[in-house]
Amino acid sequence: MSEVVIRKAVQEDCAPMLQLILELAEYEKELHEVTLKLDEFIEDGFGKSPVWGAFVAELNGEIVGISLYYDRFSTWKGRRLYLEDLVVTEKMRGKQIGKLLFEATLEYGKSNQYTGMVFQVLHWNEPAINFYKKYSPKFDNEWLNVSIELRS
Repeated sequence: MSEVVIRKAVQEDCAPMLQLILELAEYEKELHEVTLKLDEFIEDGFGKSPVWGAFVAELNGEIVGISLYYDRFSTWKGRRLYLEDLVVTEKMRGKQIGKLLFEATLEYGKSNQYTGMVFQVLHWNEPAINFYKKYSPKFDNEWLNVSIELRS
């Protein structure tokens, strides 16, 4: 296998990144919930006011994984990095690509003076939970996730 390259995402990566996001949604049995369109995704990451950043894992010119993050603010802790998605395409799982992406994101947070990184993991996703446990995370069983849709 050739060497995997971890790098910052560029606008041209958006289409394959969105495909990985759809693959994740299908894995989580929530594909019907994805309403984001490619043009919105590009604008929100590379337009006049970008709201997300990402690292991609590239192998032989193909995007095989992503780590997508954005800023979050805690009135108790200050600037936090929010990891929205960590995805490795199914055929490439188990090859340490997720580890490389996750550690690149952690390093980005440290080097940019974030006070921590937060994210969610589904309670049934044992492989992901076991992966994150290697980093001594604090799992929170007290807070409920809440969302309100602002458009249909």
